[in-house]
Amino acid sequence: MSVRVRRVHDERSDDDGLRVLVDRLWPRGLTKERAAVDVWLKDVAPSTELRRWFHHEEALFDEFARRYRAELATNPALDRLRDVVATHDVVTLLYGAKDPDHNQATVLRDLL
Repeated sequence: MSVRVRRVHDERSDDDGLRVLVDRLWPRGLTKERAAVDVWLKDVAPSTELRRWFHHEEALFDEFARRYRAELATNPALDRLRDVVATHDVVTLLYGAKDPDHNQATVLRDLL
């Protein structure tokens, strides 16, 4: 099993495997065809409150990741994501943020 992380706005790659969007909101300005999302698990995304608190600033990322992991500890959507990952050789977690290092998909990948 391989879990990758990519920005949903990037072109689909042949080696993406199953493409799973892990954002609560659909990415602005992106059609479903261009996004090429296989599964949208919006319930595994950070809560609206946490998403609003975190502005993708590197200085806040460790605290964001801590709070997000705490949310995930009681979130049944994480089990759904684990089930999806377990049934595919390659899964690419898609996110809409501009920062490739400081986003919820990287936290999820590290948990998986």
